[in-house]
Amino acid sequence: MPGNILRGTLGSVLRRIACLPECPGHFGRDVRECEWRMDCAYARIFEPAALAGGPGGTGLSGLSDWPRPFVLRAAHLDHQTIAAGQNFWFDINLFEMRHPILDYFDRTFRQLAAEGFGPGRGRADLLAVERLEPISISLQAPQSEPGHIRIVFRAPTELKRNEELVTQPDFGTLFARARDRVSTLRSLYGAGPLEIDFRALGERALAVRMTHCQVRHLARHRRSSRTGRSHGIGGFVGWAEYQGELSEFLPILQAAQWTGVGRHCVWGNGELRVEILDHL
Repeated sequence: MPGNILRGTLGSVLRRIACLPECPGHFGRDVRECEWRMDCAYARIFEPAALAGGPGGTGLSGLSDWPRPFVLRAAHLDHQTIAAGQNFWFDINLFEMRHPILDYFDRTFRQLAAEGFGPGRGRADLLAVERLEPISISLQAPQSEPGHIRIVFRAPTELKRNEELVTQPDFGTLFARARDRVSTLRSLYGAGPLEIDFRALGERALAVRMTHCQVRHLARHRRSSRTGRSHGIGGFVGWAEYQGELSEFLPILQAAQWTGVGRHCVWGNGELRVEILDHL
C-alpha cells in the first residue's frame, strides 16, 4: 500500500511540473491527443503508452500499454505511522537509459511532500536524493549450475497464464512473465530487446519442477480518487522452491529482482528475491 499511496499524487504533480499550460492533459483529455507528447517528460515517465503512435497506435514495440520506466520500493513502510519529525525513505528503480529523468522525480517529490500525501495529507520535507551507482546484470548463464533455488515473493504478486490468474507460481509461468518484462523494458528504455529464442526458452522452463510452495493470497484494493472506482491490487506472498537445470534462467530472474514481475509492479507489487540453495 505505501507505493500506491505515493503514486496517488505522483502523476498529477509530475504533470503540473513537466507539461506546458496548454497541454490537453491539464483539461482532463487523453495525453495521446497532445502534439508535444513525444518530447514530454510526463508522457515518457508516467504515460509512456502515449508515445506509441497516438490514439489506437501501438508503435514499434507492438504494445498498446507500455510499462513505465520505474518501480517504487516502499513495502518497508507498510502499516507504519510516521510521527512528526521522524525520517523515512523509499527507493525508486529507474530503467530509462536514454533520457535523464531523475531530476523530474526530485522536483516532483519535493512538491508532493510540501503539498502532503497519505490518508491525512501529512506534509514533509525532502531532505536528500541519493543516487546509487547504475546496476548492470549479465544475462550470461553462470558457470556453476544452480540446481535448487527459492523465490521469495516479498510483495503481493499477480501472475496470469493464458489470461487466467494462477494460484501458485509454477516456474514456467513465473519465468515467462519475468522474461517478457525484462525484455520489454530493455527494448523501450535500454539497449534493445533480448536476443533470445523466446519460445524455446519458455518450453525448457516448463521442465523445471516446483518442489515446495508456501504462498498465501492478500486481498487488497485501491480506490481511484479520479473515477471513484475500486481496483484490486492484491496477490500472493510467500515463497516457492524449484529444482532442475536452472542456469540459463537465473540471470532473467535476478534482473526481475529490480524490475518486479506481474501486475502493478510499478507501485511495488511483484517484488521478489532469488536465493540459491545449492548447486548441481
